[in-house]
Amino acid sequence: MSQTIESKNKALVLEAFDTLFNKRDYAAAERYWSPHYIQHSAHIEPGRDGLFNLIKSIPLTLKYEAGTIVAEKDFVIVHGRYSGHSLPVNWIVADIVRIKDGVLVEHWDVIQDEATEEQSKSKAPMFGKSFPKYSVGG
Repeated sequence: MSQTIESKNKALVLEAFDTLFNKRDYAAAERYWSPHYIQHSAHIEPGRDGLFNLIKSIPLTLKYEAGTIVAEKDFVIVHGRYSGHSLPVNWIVADIVRIKDGVLVEHWDVIQDEATEEQSKSKAPMFGKSFPKYSVGG
């Protein structure tokens, strides 16, 4: 049975994110990101180099965890958690990626600080099944 384009694209994005954010293998990551990559994120410099340079500037403790992932045709959305980035709280992010010819060509994101149980009015964690272990403010 052959894979759908959506399942191939989801697997590609998960492997690309793990390679760059967790393994920090920049040479391997170049296979996943187009040299003409378009970055729509307000906190990242343009292009693939902007993204790679940002990751190089973040402590090696950075960890990316993927959660829910959905895809339709050439678009993939991953709900994930970025931790260990030297900011006071984790980020919960919806990364939206467009794929073309088997590489990531365009990216948007929606970023929110992860709430603690004390901060959460819903009392449901924003990511996974448990709340982060840090106290309010760090």
